[in-house]
Amino acid sequence: MTQSAKKPAVAVLGAGSWGTALAALIARHGHPTVLWGRDAATIAAIEGEGENPRYLPGIPLPGGLRATTSLHEAMASAGLVLVVVPSHAFAETLRALAPLRPPPAGVAWATKGFEPGSGRFLHEVAGEVLGDDVPLAVVTGPSFAKEVALGLPTALTVHSDDPAFAQQTADVLHGPAFRAYTGDDMRGAELGGAMKNVLAVATGVADGMGLGLNARAGLITRGLNEMLRLNIAIGGQPETLMGLAGLGDLVLTCTGDLSRNRRLGPGAGPRPVDRGCGARDWPGGGIDPDRGRSDAPGRGAWRRAADRQQRARRPAWRHHPGRRPAAA
Repeated sequence: MTQSAKKPAVAVLGAGSWGTALAALIARHGHPTVLWGRDAATIAAIEGEGENPRYLPGIPLPGGLRATTSLHEAMASAGLVLVVVPSHAFAETLRALAPLRPPPAGVAWATKGFEPGSGRFLHEVAGEVLGDDVPLAVVTGPSFAKEVALGLPTALTVHSDDPAFAQQTADVLHGPAFRAYTGDDMRGAELGGAMKNVLAVATGVADGMGLGLNARAGLITRGLNEMLRLNIAIGGQPETLMGLAGLGDLVLTCTGDLSRNRRLGPGAGPRPVDRGCGARDWPGGGIDPDRGRSDAPGRGAWRRAADRQQRARRPAWRHHPGRRPAAA
């Protein structure tokens, strides 16, 4: 039996830039890998030309990577399932894969964000759709798809309530230029992966206004402080956000020129943000103006906690000009 045959087969669901990059990474590590996507033209190009011309043009993909539009085919022999779709398609994808999942296969995801409408954490959605018996894990951290596809050094973290599955997922990702660490704080890891996007848009706005590097550093530092407070309020572990899932992802997204969230910022002023990014350029296909409203239906626990934190920490110096802000 070959070394490749001993390694678990992996189904990667989602053929965008991040899904394609992770599928290529896993295939290069010797795992039988099938990439599933809906767009027939993209899948045909990956199969026939060894390239994803829409999302990762000019980057060759490993010859052992297979691609298909058939979810049944992708799931047939999977020992591990990695979901890499936008958050608005997350629940739908889980419902589609649930009856096709081979019983031993756990489900991990590299999707960031909350469930639109309800505001729930994605691990809560996954637990509801797949049940308590399916091992679950979240893959998160500072990573640009293009750099991973090119084989540049990257470090991520895998969080799960099941230590064995966290390690299995990390082992699939781990390689010569890729380090995967493990943890058990799914809530904190997901919060960091979602909340840093807001701060990245803010730093993009500041950059677009020419406010300087001091302002950017202030936004990142105080933003991390708010992330830590909110994580504690919802029951997460503070150390989670001081690692790759928080600080690492925040710095990369707020400073990297490949960050779509940061690039949205400079365009937020002169044009409506829901027109400033399309499905191809933005993971969620645009911004829902109702998602951040406190009166939006089905608000998640993180939003309620954020509201409580905001009320509790409303700065007194805003109302009393003679007072100064507390030390950082």
